[in-house]
Amino acid sequence: MTIDKYVLLPYQIKIMRVAVVGATGMVGEVMLKVLAERNFPISELFLVASERSIGKEISFKGETYKVIGLNDAVAAKPDIALFSAGGSTSLEWAPKFAEAGTTVIDNSSAWRMDANKKLVVPEINASNITAEDKIIANPNCSTIQMVMALAPLHLKYKIKRVVISTYQSITGTGVKAVQQLENEYAGEKGEMAYPYPIHRNALPHCDVFEENGYTKEELKLVRETQKILDDRTISLTATAVRVPVAGGHSESVNVEFENNFELSELRNILNETDGVVVQDNTDVNTYPMPIYAEGKDDVFVGRIRRDHSQPNTLNMWIVADNLRKGAATNAVQIAEYLVSENIIKPSLSEV
Repeated sequence: MTIDKYVLLPYQIKIMRVAVVGATGMVGEVMLKVLAERNFPISELFLVASERSIGKEISFKGETYKVIGLNDAVAAKPDIALFSAGGSTSLEWAPKFAEAGTTVIDNSSAWRMDANKKLVVPEINASNITAEDKIIANPNCSTIQMVMALAPLHLKYKIKRVVISTYQSITGTGVKAVQQLENEYAGEKGEMAYPYPIHRNALPHCDVFEENGYTKEELKLVRETQKILDDRTISLTATAVRVPVAGGHSESVNVEFENNFELSELRNILNETDGVVVQDNTDVNTYPMPIYAEGKDDVFVGRIRRDHSQPNTLNMWIVADNLRKGAATNAVQIAEYLVSENIIKPSLSEV
């Protein structure tokens, strides 16, 4: 029997053969946690990492899996591969998976600004994905949380300019940074992820510096926002700062609009946006903080107030867990969209 269009019969369910590339890393571990929490339909799971991790055992939903290498993972031809293994690995291996028929959702910066690759935040632009998109880029963590708040406001008021200051968690750097902070807390010497101590400090240095004096992290906020919102006329500038926090990223965002706004209407727009939670009552000291965002998938917005120094301008404070909505959850949500919209044809299983 030939199935021209994928249609589920009453006795069938959608099941997916899923690979997690970079399964032993911080984001990879959270990806597995999110896949389990959201009951993503998995028939076979391939946990993939570098050669030094091959054979390591990882538990997922009560079962134990052994880590395999990239060659074996490509040969298995999974339906979906969630990548969080760094840019160089993605540049080399994502095309190999794609050639094998796998749809890759990549969390590195490797493909984000590629004109032929979609840069996706599901609540904003998932509808742009087609079956031909075999490599889909997951945006930068700090970009994701910001555009979640900006996108609905841009539709209503049209954004002219955005000024961003970030206060970013050490978890965005990885395990080495977490260990550095823990060592410094304990007064012990160890390997340094940063050029300076991070305990009781703030480093205006996220990622590497470019010739223009900005870091790559700051330029990601500019370029990725324009691409996701599909509007290169928006002017953005950013300063990204690393702080000794483990719960999530925080951002002070100043937005100038083409059109005027009423704060009550603007708050209602944010309140009605899926994935956004408004926490904004200064009478009782209610505002977003990373200590409370940790482990959650929502983006929290508060300190919403008019900038009285110029017309049509707003200040906001935006907080989210950078390992979840900023990385793992967003990637899994893209995978969920691929399945729910039948963009990829998963395996069939009789139940």
